[in-house]
Amino acid sequence: MNFWVRLMTIDRRIIFLFVVIAVTIPLFLNISQEIVVSTEVQTGFDAFSALQPGARVLVACDYDPPSSPELQPMAVATFRYCLDHDLKFIIIGLWPQGPQQANAAFETVLGYPISDTITYNGKTLIYGRDWVNLGFQAGNELVIQRMGSSIPAAFPRDYRGTPLEDLPLMQGVQNFNNIDFVMNISAGYPGVYEWVQFGVDRFGVRLVGGTTAVQAPLIYPYYGSGQLLGVLGGLKGAAEFEGLVGVSGKATQFMLSQSFAHVIVILFIIVGNVAYFVGGRKQKKT
Repeated sequence: MNFWVRLMTIDRRIIFLFVVIAVTIPLFLNISQEIVVSTEVQTGFDAFSALQPGARVLVACDYDPPSSPELQPMAVATFRYCLDHDLKFIIIGLWPQGPQQANAAFETVLGYPISDTITYNGKTLIYGRDWVNLGFQAGNELVIQRMGSSIPAAFPRDYRGTPLEDLPLMQGVQNFNNIDFVMNISAGYPGVYEWVQFGVDRFGVRLVGGTTAVQAPLIYPYYGSGQLLGVLGGLKGAAEFEGLVGVSGKATQFMLSQSFAHVIVILFIIVGNVAYFVGGRKQKKT
């Protein structure tokens, strides 16, 4: 059996090993990678940065731990930007684990567990006044539709069971007219697609969507039509957003590993095709 034929029958576990090595080694290298910001991420950040201090930002976290490697950096960068620019944020989730993922991202920014009173960059922040977590609500897109009429009806209490009227930040918040900006970070259904249909189209929500790389192609058309102000697609979109926010987070660190892995995969595709055509022809001649 010649070299090219043996190459075509290589054990796939060897390929997996090369990919593991390509992903792991960059984590221990002190190499920086230039990340070019795409238009859809830049326009989303521009819409975010146009908010004035004190603006209310609704952060809808609709994902779970399996999707967190791509999406958690987006949430971390979002909360960091809100804290750095005195924006008030309201957390909700249409996925059961979304609000917990949001709290974990918030704690990553702080560097310590959340409490009712926290200190960030010398500023004292109080739960209920500077941020709230309204928790999870079942109902998928129907929750968004109900929020368009009455947010207190959709979320009568926060995740601790506190009535909305007892939360200073939620006083005067009746519907989307009282929300300045929505950031939806999602891994599927319900997610950005439903927020466009029921939030943007019906109630004029100003929306930026962050999603996994697999889901991103499905929502790009809504950016092209102007329904979305911006799109953060996968780990690359998260890394671009981190760069604009001014932090070097997990997405920026993992982009190098992803690039190395892509190079290895492309090389194996090239070698495999060469082996197929060269080795296959020799076999036919034999």
